[in-house]
Amino acid sequence: MTEKTIHEGRNVKRIREILGIKQDTLASELGLSQQAISALEQKEKIDDKIMADVAKALGISADAIKNFDEQATFNIISNTYHDNSASVHYTFNPMEKIVELYEALLKSEREKVALLEKMMDKK
Repeated sequence: MTEKTIHEGRNVKRIREILGIKQDTLASELGLSQQAISALEQKEKIDDKIMADVAKALGISADAIKNFDEQATFNIISNTYHDNSASVHYTFNPMEKIVELYEALLKSEREKVALLEKMMDKK
């Protein structure tokens, strides 16, 4: 059995999309251009410092990005909603990951509201 290659840039993209964050929003958080985020999402391996900054901006851990497995997520959902009799072994608690993503989404929404309020105060 061959070891699956982790494409960190693709993981950043999928998590960003799941959280409903646009490339330009993430770019703004990181002080980068939208094009730089697009290029970052094409990289198989991301520098640890940049990964830490991206993770912080997304409100999740760098490990969550590195270990994100879209197929495992679909399998978890499928097994949860269609057949609870299957014996499935996970190396992480799927509920914790769902809560982690939900908390990141809430944090992102709060930050958007705060930014909008700040912009309105300047007018």
